[in-house]
Amino acid sequence: MQEVGKQKKFSRILGLGILLVLIFALGIVLGRTVGEDVKFSGFGVSEELDMTLFWKVLDITKGVYVDGEEIESQELVYGAIKGMINSIEDPATVFLTPEETKEFKQASEGKYFEGIGAELGYNNSQIIIVTPLEGSPAKEAGIRPGDYILKIDDYELTINDTVYDAVAKIRGEAGTEVTLTILHPGEMLPVEITIVRKEITVPSMTLEYMGENSEIAYLNVGRFTEATYQGWVKKWKAEAEKIKASGVDKMILDLRGNPGGFFDAAVYAADDFLGEGFVISKQSDAKGRVTDFNSTKGGLLEDIEVIVLVNSGSASASEILAGALQHSGRAQVLGETTFGKGTAQKTFDLTDGSSLHVTILKWLLPDGTQIEKENSVVPDIEVVLTNQDFLEGTDPQLEKAIEILSK
Repeated sequence: MQEVGKQKKFSRILGLGILLVLIFALGIVLGRTVGEDVKFSGFGVSEELDMTLFWKVLDITKGVYVDGEEIESQELVYGAIKGMINSIEDPATVFLTPEETKEFKQASEGKYFEGIGAELGYNNSQIIIVTPLEGSPAKEAGIRPGDYILKIDDYELTINDTVYDAVAKIRGEAGTEVTLTILHPGEMLPVEITIVRKEITVPSMTLEYMGENSEIAYLNVGRFTEATYQGWVKKWKAEAEKIKASGVDKMILDLRGNPGGFFDAAVYAADDFLGEGFVISKQSDAKGRVTDFNSTKGGLLEDIEVIVLVNSGSASASEILAGALQHSGRAQVLGETTFGKGTAQKTFDLTDGSSLHVTILKWLLPDGTQIEKENSVVPDIEVVLTNQDFLEGTDPQLEKAIEILSK
C-alpha cells in the first residue's frame, strides 16, 4: 500500500479520550505539539478579557488566608487555569501541569509504567473503568469494564472530581497498594478491591495464530500510538506482512480495550483492508468544513476474511477503524457497543513544561454522523462478556469469532 498521503497534517493529532492508569494512570492521549513559536496573543482573546477581578482575588487570598505563607503562587495559577478549562465541560480539553505533561508523554509512547494497568473514562459525569489492561494487576484483582469508582482508599469521589483527580490518587510506585471501592455494572452492593501496583509494559500490537490448525491470524491492537506516527505504521506493516506471508485467509482484529491514538494510524490500517474508493472516515472542523478520508488502491490485507472485536473500551481511533470496515461491508463487528468518543485534540506545549490539550475536530463515521455516546459503533453480532465469564476466565467473544471463521 502506498504511504503517499498517509502522513497528513493530522498525524500530529490524537484522540484518546481515556486515561491509562499506569505509572500515574495518566493519558487521555490527545495530541502532539505545536512549535514554541506559537504566539498565543495572536488568537485575539486576551484583549477581550478584564483580568482585574482575577488579580484582586489572588491578592486577597495571598494576603489574608490563615495559612497564606504555605500557599504556592504557581499552584494557584495552575488551579485557576484548570478551572477555566474545566468550565468548558469537555473532558478531552484539559490543562496539564509540567509533571502531568511529562507523565502523559511517557504514557502515549508506551514506555513501561508503574501502576494498576487500567483505563479510566466518564459515563454520565461519573468516573468509570473503561477496561483493565490484559495481564494487569487491575484485571487480576477483579476490576471489570464499566466499573464505577466510588472511593480511592479513604477518599470518596464526588461529581466535582475529574479523571485527573482520580489519576493523582491511584498512581503510585510498584509494590505499593491502593484500595478501590467499586460498583460492578448490574450489581447493587459495592466491593472493595485492593490492588498491588507493578511495572507494566503496554505493547501497541501482538500477533498470534488460532484455530484447530492455526489457520486464523489473531492481531490484538492495544493502541494506535507509538513515539511517532511512523513508528506505529512500521509496526503495523511488519505484522500485516507476516499475516500475508503466512498464507492464512482469515483474521480476527481485536480492538477491545483500545482507547485510540493517531487518527492517521486508523486510516492507514483501514486502507490495508479496503480497495480503492471507500470512505474510511470524515473530519469536521470548527467552521463545519468536512474532509473525507478515502481508501486508496492496494492493501496487504485486502483479500482476507475479517471479524473485528470491540467492546465499551474501544474508543476514538478504534471506532474509526471498526466503523470503516463495518460501513464498507468489509468485516463483521462482534462484541459490545463501543465507547463513543469522536473528537480529536491538539497539544500546545507551553514554555514551563505544562501543556494545553484542545478539542479541534470531530470525527465522523463514513455516513457522516459523529462518533459519540448516542452514535457509537454497534456490533453486527452482539456477544456480551459477563462477570461470570471474567471469573471463569472464558472469552465468549473470541470463541464466537473463531467459531464463525472456522466454518
